[in-house]
Amino acid sequence: MNENKVSSNRNNQIKIKVCMIKKPLLLESRNITKSFGSFIANDQINFDIFEGEIHGLLGENGAGKSTFVKMVYGLLEPSEGAFFWNSKKISIKGPQEARNIGIGMVFQHFTLFPTLTVIENIQLALSEKISSPELRETIIKKSAEFGITVDPDIYVRDLSVGEQQRVEVLRCLLQNPKLLIMDEPTSVLTPQESEQLFRVLKKLSKTGCSILFISHKLREVKELTQRATILRRGCVIDTVASSEVSTEQLAKMMVGSDPQNVKPKSVVNSDDYLVRISGLNRPADNPFAAPLEDISLSVKAGQIIGVAGIAGNGQSELMEALTGEWRSTATVDVFNAFGTDIRNYSAHERRQLGIGFLPEERHGHSAVTNMKLTENTLLTHHNNPVIQKFAIVQNETLENLTDEIVHNFDVRTPFQNPLASSLSGGNLQKFVVGREIIKKPRVFFVAQPTWGVDIGATKFIRNALIDLANNGCGIIVISQDLEELFELSDEICVLFRGKLSESMPLKELDSEKIGMLMGGEFSPHFQRGQ
Repeated sequence: MNENKVSSNRNNQIKIKVCMIKKPLLLESRNITKSFGSFIANDQINFDIFEGEIHGLLGENGAGKSTFVKMVYGLLEPSEGAFFWNSKKISIKGPQEARNIGIGMVFQHFTLFPTLTVIENIQLALSEKISSPELRETIIKKSAEFGITVDPDIYVRDLSVGEQQRVEVLRCLLQNPKLLIMDEPTSVLTPQESEQLFRVLKKLSKTGCSILFISHKLREVKELTQRATILRRGCVIDTVASSEVSTEQLAKMMVGSDPQNVKPKSVVNSDDYLVRISGLNRPADNPFAAPLEDISLSVKAGQIIGVAGIAGNGQSELMEALTGEWRSTATVDVFNAFGTDIRNYSAHERRQLGIGFLPEERHGHSAVTNMKLTENTLLTHHNNPVIQKFAIVQNETLENLTDEIVHNFDVRTPFQNPLASSLSGGNLQKFVVGREIIKKPRVFFVAQPTWGVDIGATKFIRNALIDLANNGCGIIVISQDLEELFELSDEICVLFRGKLSESMPLKELDSEKIGMLMGGEFSPHFQRGQ
C-alpha cells in the first residue's frame, strides 16, 4: 500500500512516495536540519524506518548522508528538528547514548585495534564488563547463530578485510542493536563476501533489527533493501520502494539528470610496451605490511591493466614501488619505462619522465586539505616552466591552470580557489584526477580512482581514464571495485598475499572467477613462470 507524504524544506515542497510497511515505526526524523555557519548540510530531513526494515540511504558525495547518520549516531547535534524513537522524542547526545538506546554503527573505515585479539576488541566496545571465558562462549554462540565464522583468540592483524568486517558486525550484534547503520559495507569485499554479508543482514532483519544501508552500489540497494531514501544537496528528493524502481531511475534521482554512461574503450593495437617490470620483491616493512613476491607486470600504449584484490594483500606496497616512494635496485630485476631503467628513480624523477600517479588516499597523500586548490595544483606542476620561472611561481598562470582543471573536470566548488577541505570527497577526487590527466602522462599508475565516490563522479572519472588510454597512455589501475575493473580494463590480474596472478583478457573472466582469485583460490594462476 502506498500513500503520498509531504516533506517540506526552505525552498520548495517535495512529494515523497512512501511504501508503507505493516510494522511499527522505529526511528523517525522530523524536519532535521544541520547548519555549519551559512552552509546547510541537511535541510528539513523527514525520514523513517520501520522495525525489521532494511532501508537504503543514497546520494551523491556532499548530499548530506554522512551528516544525517552522524546525527542519528550522536556524533553531531541537529540545528533544528527532532528525532523520535518508538514514537517518543529523543535527544542523542553522543555515541554511547546512541548505543544505550539501541543504535549501532559499522563505519566504512574499520575501528579495530590490529594488535589486539578479536575478543579484546569486542571487550573494549561493551559497556558491561564480561569475563573472557563468558564472552568467548557468547561470541562463538552468536557467530554460529548468524553464520559469522570468527576465531575469538586470533589477532585482528591476521584477519582478512572481510573477516575484520565480520568482527565489526559481531561487535555491534553483541550490543543487541535495534537499528544497525552500515556505511559502504561492501566497498572492500569480494562478491562472495558481499553475498555472505547480505545473508547475515537479512537474517538479522528477521529478528526485528532495522538496518540503514548506505551504498553507492545501486544494484546492491535494489537487491537488499525494501525502501530507499534519496538525498540531493541536503534535501530528501524521494523515498521509494526499491523493487519498483530501476537502478537508472535511482541514479537519476541522485544526480538530478541521467548520469553519463562509461564510453567504450578502443581496442589496443600497439605492441609498444611502455613499462615492463619483472622480479619485483619487497620485504614487509612492519608486522602489518604484505611482502611482495616476484611481481611481474607490464603495460602497452593505450592499454589499461586492472589489478584486483582485497585490501591488505599488497596493494599499497605495490603502488609505492610503482611511484618510487619505495625503491631498492637490489629487489627488482627489471623496471623499465620508455626504454629507461628507472629502478632507482625517485617519484620526482619518474614524474619528469612522463609518469603520473594517483594514490589511494586523497586526504594528505593526493592533496593537502588545508591548502588552497592552486597550492595543490602546484604540488605536481611546480616543474612546469610556464608555472615557475627563475624559481618564481607565476600566480596568474597557476590560477588559470587551476580554473581549467576545475572547469574541464566538473569540480564543484563553493567559490573560486577554496581550501581542498571544503570540497566533497567526489569533487576533490575529480580535482586530483584532473590535475594529473591535464599533464597528459605517457603512463598513469592509479589506485582506487573512484573509492567512496558517487555515481556521477564515478562515471566522469572512468570516462576520463578511458579518454587518456584512447590517446595512447598506458594505465595500471589498482582497485577493489570489480565493476570498475570490468568497465575499464583490457586485462585483469589479481594480487593475493603479495603474489600477482597472470594477466588475463577480460573476455575470459567473470566476477565469480575474479572473486575466487581474490580469495586465494585457483592458485595455479599465481605461478607465473616468468
